[in-house]
Amino acid sequence: MTVILDAGALIAAERTNRDVIALIKAERIAGRTPRTHGGVVGQVWRGGFGRQAPLAHLLQGVEIVPLDDQLGRTSGAFLSRTLGNDVIDAAVVAICRDGDVVLTTDPKDLLALAIAAGSHLEIIAI
Repeated sequence: MTVILDAGALIAAERTNRDVIALIKAERIAGRTPRTHGGVVGQVWRGGFGRQAPLAHLLQGVEIVPLDDQLGRTSGAFLSRTLGNDVIDAAVVAICRDGDVVLTTDPKDLLALAIAAGSHLEIIAI
């Protein structure tokens, strides 16, 4: 099990949401590295200065998967099954493994994508 972070989770951490920070900290204490992908970082990154300093610090301990050709194709296939259009959300599901926990502010869309992908995920709304 790994904690997967979407843009909403990163924004919550940036805003020092105690629940999100506690989940990420528990993941690290358990010896696991939270994961996201480069498209999610692109959605939230504005330079890493000022109020983004906590985000910049957080990202140092997060595995950031590249949003490459293979991830893009997999994500597009998931979208075709849901008639969705958010490739960033689809890529969040694509980097998951069965049993992973996804922290999100968009649980409905991610659940639909997980079902389309045949993934067994725990989706936690934040």
